Amino acid sequence: MLKVLDAIQLSTDYLEKKEIESPRLNAELMLSDILECTRLNLYLMFDRPLSDNQKDKYREMIARRGKFEPLQYILGYVEFYGLRFNVNPSVLIPRQETEILIETIIAHCKDRTGLKILDIGAGSGNIPVCLAKNISSCDVISVDISKEAIDIAKVNAELNEVSGRIKFIEKDIFANECCKEIGQFDIVVSNPPYVGTDQYKEVQKEISEYEPANAVTDFEDGYKFYKRISELGNKILNPGGRTFFEMGIGQSEKVKNIMSDAGFSNIKIIKDYFDIDRVIHGELK
Repeated sequence: MLKVLDAIQLSTDYLEKKEIESPRLNAELMLSDILECTRLNLYLMFDRPLSDNQKDKYREMIARRGKFEPLQYILGYVEFYGLRFNVNPSVLIPRQETEILIETIIAHCKDRTGLKILDIGAGSGNIPVCLAKNISSCDVISVDISKEAIDIAKVNAELNEVSGRIKFIEKDIFANECCKEIGQFDIVVSNPPYVGTDQYKEVQKEISEYEPANAVTDFEDGYKFYKRISELGNKILNPGGRTFFEMGIGQSEKVKNIMSDAGFSNIKIIKDYFDIDRVIHGELK
């Protein structure tokens, strides 16, 4: 008879040997998902035996995590900015640092209404959904080259009750006709693929083996999307409009120069929780 505490301890030991980061936390989150309870409640049921079905499901989850499959894909969801988002290998897993991008835009828009916002790179829909949820009376268009990503983003918009405020479009922003059907905007936002080809060879297994490569790397120098989106500003931003980007470590100076060369001014850089330049935004006159 396998009890909750025994299952956690055995799984923690296994994941630790596989060199999985935070093995105990991973073990507890997967088991709490199976038992449909919070992690805290696990500590109130240590002596509870697992059913055969629960044991089989838990072993399957632990085996998948032991092969470095991301926990979020195993669970099928992730919490982001106080909301739940469904995720699968078709979309990048939303990360905590991207919440700073959301917070920065919300703070900038707190006294404005009727804003038109364009999100480039819908992914799971975490950025457009959070903006629609927290900025009153804004209209959001979100584009992505991946139909699979658009499908998931639509589900998440409906799940979080903002589907009527967001229009999702399957579109390649590098295509010559990309500006058609998009329109003019007050704000453009993007968390683009910013890992260069050389750096991509060094990312952790969870990313390189499971997350969609085209959502992580631009297969060039890491700046391809910043250049393209900044160039598009003159075509799609209203006068006084702003573009907001998330950036990778060490990219702020280069991205600032890219935006400045494209005509942006009043450029500001926001640091993340680890004092790393993470968000940049500028105004187009």
